[in-house]
Amino acid sequence: MKILRIDSSAQTEAGQSRHLADRIIDRLTDAGKPFDVTVRDLNNPLPQLDHAWINANSTPEEDRTDQQKDVLALSDTLIAEIDAADMLIIGAPVYNFSIPASLKLWIDLICRARRSFAYSDTGPKGLLSGKTAIVCFASGGTDFGSDIDFASGYLRHILGFVGITDVTFVAANRHFMDDTAITRAEGEVDAWVDQLGLPKDDRLRPATKAGVN
Repeated sequence: MKILRIDSSAQTEAGQSRHLADRIIDRLTDAGKPFDVTVRDLNNPLPQLDHAWINANSTPEEDRTDQQKDVLALSDTLIAEIDAADMLIIGAPVYNFSIPASLKLWIDLICRARRSFAYSDTGPKGLLSGKTAIVCFASGGTDFGSDIDFASGYLRHILGFVGITDVTFVAANRHFMDDTAITRAEGEVDAWVDQLGLPKDDRLRPATKAGVN
């Protein structure tokens, strides 16, 4: 099993979305299924889209210059990471009622016509299907799924837009105000891993942990 882990919390140690992602990895390890992990930590900042990127992306692939190919190289890499994965673990803290800017930059770079989605007579079709995603939602005060939560609905939509429709959220919900929120979220992680039905008789550590800048 190949896992792509996306971390977007600005907190590298105390972030609750990172804590939940760590717990998922630990529980999968305990379950005994070997897996490779690619880590994309968005604290290593991604570039914003600019005119050169838009122009390169709008140019037919066969007509792109070497410079345009270089401009799109990072986007190609990010999409390839998703394409190679069986499972995505996405850390999504709520900043000002929505996702962090770093995660939005990642989304902007992976949503590309003809690469991650295609237009058809019936509307857009995602091209990155056949994957599972679990989103580690962490909010200090924004209630998950509420009218002021502009993070979870957007993430579910954008993942579906590129073809990933098997999406689960585990939520450390309003943890600044609720001392039990983290414990409940940990329980959601444990229940989700248990539902995967992974074997428990071959206690293997992860095969690989590959950090990516």
